[in-house]
Amino acid sequence: MKKWLYKSLVVSVAFVTFGLITPNHEIWANFDEERATKSILDRPSDNQISAAYQLDEIIVDQQQIATVDTFVEAAKEQSYIKFGTRIGPVIEDEFETNIFPKIEEAIAMTVDRLGHESLSNLSITEKPSGEYSEKIFHIVDNDSKKDVIRFHVRTENRPFDGYYYNFHYHTFEDNYQTHYNLGDIYWSKNTPPKWLS
Repeated sequence: MKKWLYKSLVVSVAFVTFGLITPNHEIWANFDEERATKSILDRPSDNQISAAYQLDEIIVDQQQIATVDTFVEAAKEQSYIKFGTRIGPVIEDEFETNIFPKIEEAIAMTVDRLGHESLSNLSITEKPSGEYSEKIFHIVDNDSKKDVIRFHVRTENRPFDGYYYNFHYHTFEDNYQTHYNLGDIYWSKNTPPKWLS
């Protein structure tokens, strides 16, 4: 409590009670204890300070350890978010065995071309597109804010065959013009559900 408020309160209580309650009463002692406790609690302890330093070191270490594996794990997570609960279980096995190893390889090749020192400057986009849009995820250069590589899946209706998912990627090196094919997964002759469903 502020000093002037404390003094005003003491004077008011003394005035209202005609001096029957003195400032040395237990109430006033509690106010003093609260102030002392609050000032002690506001100050960080040595344990809190050392824990904060350790946490900072862990965060810095984790940022320095950005590896291809980090991007591969994020890529898999974003892929399954895009597939949703209706498409994911149906294509999961074929995706894991035929498509995802090629995604890993494409990420590794891109990082090799850019140099491993660039890893700390790259990030992976979140929120794959829904409906029937192609975007699964992009890997972005944080400085230029430009995509380095774009991973997409296109739903194709092939006459007399049915629906297929065509997985492919584009790179910044040719201004995203070329489709680098990763493979196809057959859905069925029925129209597939929308992404993220």
